[in-house]
Amino acid sequence: MAAALITGASSGIGEQFAYALARQGYGLALTARREDRLKKVADEARRLGAPDVRVFPADLSRRPAPDQLCRAITSSGLQIELLVNNAGFGTRGEFQRLPLARELEQIDLNITALVALTRLFLPEMIAAGRGSIINVASTAGFQAVPYMATYGASKAFVVSFSIALHYELAGTGVNVMALCPGATRTEFQAVAHNGDTLPAFIYMDAETVVAQALRAARKNRAISINGRLNAVMTEVQRLVPRRLAARVAGRIYRPQ
Repeated sequence: MAAALITGASSGIGEQFAYALARQGYGLALTARREDRLKKVADEARRLGAPDVRVFPADLSRRPAPDQLCRAITSSGLQIELLVNNAGFGTRGEFQRLPLARELEQIDLNITALVALTRLFLPEMIAAGRGSIINVASTAGFQAVPYMATYGASKAFVVSFSIALHYELAGTGVNVMALCPGATRTEFQAVAHNGDTLPAFIYMDAETVVAQALRAARKNRAISINGRLNAVMTEVQRLVPRRLAARVAGRIYRPQ
């Protein structure tokens, strides 16, 4: 059965992808660490119209996990035609003081798992002549972000990787898109300890972010920046010197 695989589906943007795709009649494969939360999301997705929902608890920051997940999904009989690489987190603080293990875990989840799952599911999409991969990046991927250095760099990788694959796959029937939300109301702020950095009016809700992402993917876009304000701010960042952009970001994200 053709289905969508959503990583980080237990909350936030991943959860809203599950609900939006359920309304569109997709079968769903949902993965995240929190099995209890995943089951609640799965129940709601079924109520919204998903014909088949499978839950695959996994910690994708572990190097073997993406391959194990792919094998489990393949064995279940699901054929993934839409992959949403959403799982990720950020850390905030002076880099030299942040725990090394947590920084490496962030890289393994934000980058390594995303690359692995893209590589594992892409050949089947190409063989079928159709498919879509949405890699959740961030507007933080367009500049250096002092005090969130690893997070910003990881999202810069996702943007570059996704755009490159988008053009590499032209004519195959498969689209790869970098989704670049700005500040979004999710659990991300609590995990990253950065809920005090930006004014409330800048935040978007996850449901709107997902709706815009799915429209952009249907239009075969290489990149989707959510919201007019975020789009304008991203263009401005490209025009100002890197050092100035980094200095401004550093003032915003410097821990109090």
